[in-house]
Order: sequence, then C-alpha cells, then structure tokens
Amino acid sequence: MSPISSTSGVGKAFSVERFATTLRADFRFAPLNAFLLVAIFVVGLAVHLAVFSFSMLAVGLVLGSALTLAVLLRLAQVWESVVMLGTADCLATYLLMRGEGKVVAEGQVLGESQVILITIVAALLIAPAVQIAYQWERAVVLRLGRFKGLRSPGLFVMIPIIDKVAQFVDQRIRVADFSAETTLTADTVPVNVDAIAFWMVWDAQKAVLEVEHFDEAVVLSAQTALRNAIGKHDLAVLLSERDRLGQEIQKTLDEKTSAWGITTQAVEIRDIIIPKGLEDAMSRQAQAERERQSRIILGTAETEIAEKFARASEHYRENPVALHLRAMNMVYEGLRQKGSMIIVPSTAVETMGLGALGGLTAFGKEIPRGQPPTEADGPTPANPSGKPTD
Repeated sequence: MSPISSTSGVGKAFSVERFATTLRADFRFAPLNAFLLVAIFVVGLAVHLAVFSFSMLAVGLVLGSALTLAVLLRLAQVWESVVMLGTADCLATYLLMRGEGKVVAEGQVLGESQVILITIVAALLIAPAVQIAYQWERAVVLRLGRFKGLRSPGLFVMIPIIDKVAQFVDQRIRVADFSAETTLTADTVPVNVDAIAFWMVWDAQKAVLEVEHFDEAVVLSAQTALRNAIGKHDLAVLLSERDRLGQEIQKTLDEKTSAWGITTQAVEIRDIIIPKGLEDAMSRQAQAERERQSRIILGTAETEIAEKFARASEHYRENPVALHLRAMNMVYEGLRQKGSMIIVPSTAVETMGLGALGGLTAFGKEIPRGQPPTEADGPTPANPSGKPTD
C-alpha cells in the first residue's frame, strides 16, 4: 500500500502521527503537549513581568520561543531535538537579553534573562514527559534502553531524556493486503492471486521487543504462505474452494505469528487472475459443456413426449370417436389463425369431410351472409339457369 503523500496539510499530519508510533520516535507530541508547552511559557512570562519592568524584547522572545518550539517538537518528537533546541533557544535568549541590559544599564548585566531561561528548560522537560495512550493502544516504555513496562490507555508520565516510548502499539484488528504474482499451481498454470489478512496484536511486548517491524513481517509471511498454498493445489481447486484455501493460509500464518504476540484471525482470497488464453479456453469449454447439457435435456424431453404420445395412442385405438374429435379440434384451432396452412393426413380428410368444409369456408368468404347475389356473381345454387324469377 502506498503511503499518503505529505505534500498537503492532511498528509503531513498523518505522517507525523505515524512517526510518533514508530521506533524512531521517543515520545508523542500531541496537542496536549503543545498546550502545556505554551502554558508554561505564558506562566514564565507573567512571572518575569511581575518581577521586572515591561520589555517588548522579553515578550517577543517568550511567545516566539513557545510557538517555534511547539512546531519543531511536533515534527521531531525525539529527545535529541529537545536538548538541541533548548540549548540554542537558551543561548539566543541570554545573548539578546544581555545585549539589551548593556544598552540600558551601561555595562551592568541584568538578571532579567534568568526567569526566561528557567521557563524554557522547564517547558522543554515537562511538556514532552506527559503522554497519552489511546483506548486501543499500549505504550512500550524503555528506561535507559531496558524494558520498563507497558502503559495502559490514558495519561502517564515519563522521566525526561531517560525514558523512551519505544512504540505505541495498536491492538485493534488490522487488515493487510498481499498478493502472489505469476505463481504456478500444482498443474503448472501461472496465476496472480490477491488476498487480505485480518490480524491483531495481543501481546505488545513480544511484538515490539522480538520483531523489528512486525507489521511488515506479517505481510511477508502471509505472502509466502499464499505462494506455498498455490503450489499445492490445482487451478480448479483454487477457483472453487477459496474458503478452504484461505483457512489453510490462516492456519499456517497463525502458527508462525503466535510466537510474536500476534494472531491471524482470517485470510480471504479476493481475486484469482489467470492468463487470457487460458480464460478463453475455459470459456469455450464451459460453452461446449452447456451445449451438451442442452442437447441432453432436449433428447430427454423428446423421449418423454414420445412416451406420452404412445400412452395417448392406446386410448385412441379403442375409441375412434375421441380420435375424430381430437382431429377436428386441431383443424378448428388451425383455421382460427388467418393465413394459416394445415397439413393433415388424407384419412382425416375422408373421415371428417374436410374438402366440403374447406369449400363452404371459401364460399362464405366470397358471398358474405345476408347480401343478395348479383348477376356478376353468376348462378346461385337455388337458380342454376341464372334467369330472373318472379
């Protein structure tokens, strides 16, 4: 996963928070620490103004030092920066106040810088020593390089410079995505597999003290377990039994990470990508299989229909009237449709008189019912000669 860019303000804040939870940071300089730092500087300024006369230089030095140190410590968050920044600030404050004292008192050094110097030292030592661990975190504290203990969620105080928060360990369930690219299956098919693992730290002490970067170790171990699982199974098994493959990887991964104080709860296979040529071949195979199934179903239907007709013929064999009525019903249904053509056996024509029936139907279409015939229509059946009657 690519880290968030630090070009924007949100990206910078995110990077600073992430840095505070790594092994490189000695403490977390949160907004509470910045508030304490500024508050101590304000108290020192009030004491200075109460003891000595008002000085714009003193006010500017105190407020400028508070804001500058708060920003720099927010970015650095290591004791080395505290020592170096404190030394540089104290030296600059002393020289500036001493210079102002020479101008005002003509060579006499005033003690106005003492209160400000004490304020700087107190602020730099007290503000970073107060730490906060969130509800889902455990703080691993080292004292002079040795493990001191775990700090529970809430406020806790460190000894300045001597103590160090090795890492704030997040004990919530985490999600890590990993993949195996161009890995051969048991039947030598190259596949690309993407998966995700759900894991959590249940022992922060083991995770920090026994593994250098436990989050990277979990991802790399999961990737290795995924490759091994792919090599043991055929492509058909990978495609049809993803759940079983995920359980196998989870079991293998959990056996390795349990010694680090980490448990793997689940592994899920997200996607299996196969070569394009093999995908087309499998598509054609599936299509041919469906075609075979459709033909089998059609043949089965034909067989069932033939059996039904055979059973029906047994009933019609001894009952010619029923057969005759069935045939007439079929002809009637066909004649209901305009422009339809019906082909029937000659025996049906003879038994049902279909020729006369067809002639009468045509005759009814030529001379509509209720209209008297004209001379152009020719002789009618009642007057074959065509002569007019009285």
